[in-house]
Amino acid sequence: MRPLILPIVFVISVSGIPVDRARAEDQERRAAAKSDEFTVRCVLDIPGPIRYGEWHWDEEGVPDGPLTVTVDLEARVMSVFRGGYEIGATAVLLGTDEHPTPTGTFPILTKERYNTSSIYDESPMPWTLRLTWDGIAIHGGSEIENGYASHGCVAAPDPFMDRLFATARKGDTVIVTDGNTLQLGERIR
Repeated sequence: MRPLILPIVFVISVSGIPVDRARAEDQERRAAAKSDEFTVRCVLDIPGPIRYGEWHWDEEGVPDGPLTVTVDLEARVMSVFRGGYEIGATAVLLGTDEHPTPTGTFPILTKERYNTSSIYDESPMPWTLRLTWDGIAIHGGSEIENGYASHGCVAAPDPFMDRLFATARKGDTVIVTDGNTLQLGERIR
C-alpha cells in the first residue's frame, strides 16, 4: 500500500481537537469498550458513605486480574477493582457545570507522575492518568473539600493516587457513570 502524504497542517475538528488525534482517541475508546466485560465480585467493607478526604485501599489476598477504575459522578466516588475485586475507594472532586466530567468508558492513555497543566497556569496535577487528549484525567494534587475540582478532571487524595498510579497501567479501563451503580455479580460492558 502506498503511504499517504499529508501537508504539514493541523486540521481542527469542531471540538477543537486535531482530527488525527480525535480519531485516535475514538479508536482507543472503542478498543476499551470491546475489552473483557467487567463483573463486580467483591467490594470493600466500608461503613457508611465515604467523606471528602477519606480513602480506603486493601488488596491483601486479591488475585491478579485486569484493573478497572469506576467513577460515579452522582456519588462522587472512585473505586478501583482488580479482577472484579474492589481494592480501593475514595471520595473525589469533579468538574463544574461549565467544565463537566464526561461519562463513558476510557482507556488510560498515559501516566505522568509529575504533570502540570499546560492549559491552566501550570497547576500541579501529580499522578496523572490521562483519559482524553483534550485534558481530562484522574490526578492528585487537589485538596479534597466539599465542592468541585476545576475543569472536568477527577481529583483524588494524594496518598490514594500514589497507590493507584503504582498499580494502573496504560490501557487499563476507566468507566465514568452518572449515578449508575452495580451490585455483586452484575456485569458491565
